[in-house]
This record gives sequence, structure tokens and C-alpha cells, in this order.
Amino acid sequence: MQAAYPAGFEREMGCTEAELLRWLPGAVNGRALTLLARSAEVIIGGGRLTLAWHELPPRRIALMSMPRLAIVFHFEGVDEAERHAFMRFFDLYTQRGGG
Repeated sequence: MQAAYPAGFEREMGCTEAELLRWLPGAVNGRALTLLARSAEVIIGGGRLTLAWHELPPRRIALMSMPRLAIVFHFEGVDEAERHAFMRFFDLYTQRGGG
């Protein structure tokens, strides 16, 4: 988890588009969500978050292959505290199991 989340940033997630679409309704924690073609809009308080994504080539390590998406997060009218709270929940919700 990051210490701060700017109004706009890009990150890579190890998932397929289908997985992301399954996660989004829960990951936005009950907020209004509109899904579009390879993008989504989430209402956060008096502002919004626009997500846009595209597939990247899979990451390959030896015989293992992991799907990847590049996701752009763009917050408008969402203050730093709201961005941090939203992203904290989003990150925990979309975190894969491990160690």
C-alpha cells in the first residue's frame, strides 16, 4: 500500500480483464459504479474516479505465465483523504492470497 495517492497514476495488476470486472463491484465498497468498454467510473463523495485499462503481455517466469493489466486511475474532485481511504479498501479487496 502506498503512503499517498496522487489524483492520477497508473499501475500494473496481475489479473485478467474478466477477473477485474468480477472484483470491481465489491472493490468500490458499495459506491455507484458504471462499467464501459475497458473503463469504469466510480462516484466517490462529490467527485469521481475514472479507471481505464488495457491488457499487457503476460509476465513469464520459467514455465509460469501471469496475466497483466495496465490500469490508469484518475480522480476528479476527490481529496487526498478520500483517495487514500478508497485505495486502501480497493487494494485490500483485490489483493491475491499468498505467504
